[in-house]
Amino acid sequence: MDDVLLSVRDLRIGFRGVDAVRGLSFDVRPGEVLAVVGESGAGKSLTARALLGMVPRGARTSGSVRLRDEPDLAAARGRRVSLVPQDALSAFSPVHPVGDQLAAAVRSVRRVSRREARALAVAALDRVGIPDAVRRARAYPHEYSGGMRQRAVVAMATVNDPELVVADEPTTALDAERREQVLRLLAERTARRGAALVLVTHDLDAVREHADRVLVLYAGRAVELGPAEAVSTRPHAPYTAGLLACLPGHSPDSPRLPTLPGSPPPPGALPPGCAFAPRCPLATESCRATEPEPRELAGRLVACHHAEQVPPVAAELFRKELPA
Repeated sequence: MDDVLLSVRDLRIGFRGVDAVRGLSFDVRPGEVLAVVGESGAGKSLTARALLGMVPRGARTSGSVRLRDEPDLAAARGRRVSLVPQDALSAFSPVHPVGDQLAAAVRSVRRVSRREARALAVAALDRVGIPDAVRRARAYPHEYSGGMRQRAVVAMATVNDPELVVADEPTTALDAERREQVLRLLAERTARRGAALVLVTHDLDAVREHADRVLVLYAGRAVELGPAEAVSTRPHAPYTAGLLACLPGHSPDSPRLPTLPGSPPPPGALPPGCAFAPRCPLATESCRATEPEPRELAGRLVACHHAEQVPPVAAELFRKELPA
C-alpha cells in the first residue's frame, strides 16, 4: 500500500435515504491518470467532489477516502489536492485580474511575498501556454477566450504542485482541437510533477489516449475497472460495450451508429438486481434478481453475471436496424 496515493473504500453518498454513489472502492497511485466515465447521473461528479472533501451539504456519507497520511481532505484542498472544474468562467472571480487570483492561491499555501506570489502566478500561466503571460496576468477572466480560461484554470489547479488533481469534465465547452490541447496539458503538467490525475469525462476516445486506467460507473456503482487500453478495446461489462459502440468508428460495418437503448434509472427508482438489466441485451432472470458483485476477469474488475459473453467487437452487442 506504500505506492497508493489515494484510497477509496466502500464510498456511499446519499440524500434523504437514497444512495447516489453506492459502495465505490478504488486506488490511485502517484503519476497515474485514472479516468472516470459514465452517462449523466452515474455519480461521477459526486465522486470527484468526495475526493476533495466537497460533498454537498446535507449529504449522508459513509466509507473512507484517504489521501496517504492526510487526516482532513478539506484542509488538503489547494495544497495537496486541487480541482479543475467544468465551468472555467465561474471558477474565477469576475472582479479581480486572473494573475491576482493565482497569486492569492499561492499565498494561501506558501509563505511568500506578494511579489514572489505574483512571479509564480505569471510562471504558471506561461507554463500552460498563455501568450504574453505578464500582460495577461493583469487581464480579467471575461477578457480571456474560452480556451485560455480553461488553461488558466489548469494553471490555478497546478500552481502549488499538488499531489492529486481532480478534473471534473474540464473540456465540456471546448471544441475538439482545444479539448485535446487541454487534456494533453493536464496530463503533461501532472506527470511532470509526479502527481496523479483523476479525469471525469464523457470522452472515451480521450480515455484511450490519456488515461492509464478507467473506472466505468453506472447508477452510482462501478461496473468495470481496469487498464484503459484493455477496457476500451475489449470491454467485459455490457454497459462499457454500449458506451464504446456509440462512438464513431466503433461500428465500421454499419452506416448508422448503434444506440444504447433506454436511459439510466434515477437513484430512487433502481430496478431489482442489476441496475443495467432493463437496457442490457444479455440480461437474464439472474440479472433481474441479483445485483452482481465485482469480480476479477482478464486483469480487471467487472460487475456482471455474463461478462464472458460480451463479444470482442462492442458494437455487435447493441447493433440494431434503424429506419432510413
